[in-house]
Amino acid sequence: MGTVRAVWLAGHDREYEEHIRDNLAEFAGALGDIAPVEFACTAWRLSVAPASSPGYVRLHRRILELSCVRNEWDGTLIARANLVSPWPAALDWPRDWCRDENWQDWPDLFGQFVHPAERDIAKMPYLRASVLVEAPVPFTDLPPAPEHADQDVPGAARRAVSVLVRQLDALLTPIVEKLETRAGAPDAR
Repeated sequence: MGTVRAVWLAGHDREYEEHIRDNLAEFAGALGDIAPVEFACTAWRLSVAPASSPGYVRLHRRILELSCVRNEWDGTLIARANLVSPWPAALDWPRDWCRDENWQDWPDLFGQFVHPAERDIAKMPYLRASVLVEAPVPFTDLPPAPEHADQDVPGAARRAVSVLVRQLDALLTPIVEKLETRAGAPDAR
């Protein structure tokens, strides 16, 4: 298997910074915050949002969703990722629970896992397994939140997202590699 990356930068800095400038209002509550967490979470949300096409951050095909949120308990940074997973071993074999139903896994469209269409669900049953990852992410390397909107908010957002990409890739790549290995195993579907 080649090198697997879970999260990487794929967009252009200039386009991303323009996108940030167009959405400065999103940062209103994070500017001047002593902790960089809320600012980084906002920058992250704008980096993976569909509106930021062609997209500044790319995710491995197994990652359905990846968000960064502020922990309400202590203000730290938490990553939440939902990943496509093979069926659990208890359901994969033996398949006596199927009762000859033609259960379907995640649809794969042009190499991407997608949700099945309503018309498909009306015809056959689906069992789509996923794994929810919730983990703390160190925030000590994040740049400080700018004090005001007239400071370099786009540059700080780009730097924050770069740090998050590095940390989230380190966190999720071993999990993605294991899921890819399991899915490609001879006894896997």
